[in-house]
Amino acid sequence: MGPRVKLPPEIQLAQRLAGNEQVTRDRAVRKLRKYIVARTQRAEGGFTHDELLKVWKGLFYCMWMQDKPLLQEELGRTISQLVHAFQTTEAQHLFLQTFWQTMNREWPGIDRLRLDKFYMLMRMVLREALMVLQTQGWDERQTERLLELLTTEILHPDSEAPNGVKSHFIEIFLEELTKVGAHELTADQNLRLIGPFCTIAAQTQDSLVLHNIAQGIFETIVEQAPLAIEELMNELEEEELSEEEELSEEEEAAQEPGLLSREPPKGSVCRTQRPLDQQAGDDDEDGTSTVLQFDYKAVADTLFEMASRQDTPPQNRKRLYKVIRKLQALAEGLFPEPDIPEEAYRNPRGGRRVRMKKRLSGSQLQDKTGRHAKEALHSDSSPGSTRRRRQQRAGGDPPVPRERPGGHGGRGAPRRQRRPRVGAKAKIAGCQEPKAKRKRTPEGQK
Repeated sequence: MGPRVKLPPEIQLAQRLAGNEQVTRDRAVRKLRKYIVARTQRAEGGFTHDELLKVWKGLFYCMWMQDKPLLQEELGRTISQLVHAFQTTEAQHLFLQTFWQTMNREWPGIDRLRLDKFYMLMRMVLREALMVLQTQGWDERQTERLLELLTTEILHPDSEAPNGVKSHFIEIFLEELTKVGAHELTADQNLRLIGPFCTIAAQTQDSLVLHNIAQGIFETIVEQAPLAIEELMNELEEEELSEEEELSEEEEAAQEPGLLSREPPKGSVCRTQRPLDQQAGDDDEDGTSTVLQFDYKAVADTLFEMASRQDTPPQNRKRLYKVIRKLQALAEGLFPEPDIPEEAYRNPRGGRRVRMKKRLSGSQLQDKTGRHAKEALHSDSSPGSTRRRRQQRAGGDPPVPRERPGGHGGRGAPRRQRRPRVGAKAKIAGCQEPKAKRKRTPEGQK
C-alpha cells in the first residue's frame, strides 16, 4: 500500500461536522471557530471560495443531523456567529456569499420535516450579517456591498435561488432589520436598505416575487405607519419634557445654590439606587415594540421613478402605483383604508337569497306579495275551514284531528282512505273469518 494522502484541514473539518455522533459534531464546530480565527489573523492568510464552500457543506449537514428544537436553535446561533470570527471584511463577505450559494444548491433536497430548522438558520445568518454592519457604524460602502451580495445571490432574476429561499428572505428582511437597527437607522438609511427591492419589483417578470415584495416590504411599511408615527411623537414629547426639566432644574439651582451640595454620601443606598420613574421608563422601553422610520414621500418618489420607466412591465406598474397612492396618502397625513371590496359593504351577509331580492323591482315584489295574499284567502275559504268556524261560534268542541297514515307527527299530505269495494264483506274486529266453501265437483267427473 502506498502512503496515505493527507486531506486538507477544510475537508477534515467538513467530514467531522457531518458525523453521526453529536459529540463529534460539537467538537468540530469549536475547532472550526479556532481555525478561522487563527487563519484570518495572518496577513497572507484567508480562505478561497472553494474552501469555504466545503466548510459550508459540512455545516449544512451538521444542521441536517441535529434534532430537538432547542439544540437546533443553539446550533444555528453558533453557526451564524462564525461570521464574527473572521478578522477581515473580505473574508466575512465571502463567508456570507458561500452560505447563500450553499442554500440555493441544497434547497431542493430538503424534506418538509427539516424545512423549519433551515428557515431559522437563514434568519439567524441574515441577522448576524446586519449586526456586522451595525458594528461598522452602518458604513455606506459596506452596506452597498452587502446589498449587492443579497441581490445577486437571491433577488436577481438570473440567480439560482429557489422560490422558497426568495420568499422567506423577503418575508424576514424587514423583521430582522427592525430588531437590529430600529433605534439607530434614519429614514434615509432605511430607504437605501430597501432600494434593491424597489429595483427588483419594477424589473422582475416573476409575479410571485412581485407579490412577495409588494406584500412583505411595501405593505408592511404602510401597516406599520401608525406605530412609527406614534413612536416619533412619543420621542418628541420626551425631548420636550427633558428640556423643560433641565430648565426648571437650572432655575431652582440659580435660586437655591445650596441644593446642589446636598448629595448623599458615597456608598449609600440613596446614591446607588435610581429613581422609580426612571426604572419604570426603562421597563416601558423594553416592553414596547419599535418600528423602522421611513420618509413616505421619498419612498413614493423612488417607486414612481422605477415604475414610470418604459421597460417596466404593465402588471408591475399597476401594482406599484397602487402602493404609491397609499404612501402619498401617508405623506399627507391620511391613513389609507383597508382594501375591502364594495360588495362587502352592500351585502355583508351575502348569499343567493339576498342577491335575488335585490334584482326584483318594487312592482315585482308588490305583485308577488299580492299573489300570495290571494292564495291564502282562497285556501282559508275551503269547506273544512268554514265548518270549523261554525263549530267554534256554536261553542262546540273542535273536531279531533285524524291521525295521518305516516304515524303521529308524520310529514306530508294525508293520504286518502281506500273505500271498500262493492260486495266485499267488512271484517269485524275479534272474529274469525268463515272458512271458504269447498267447491263441489260433479259426480261424473270423480
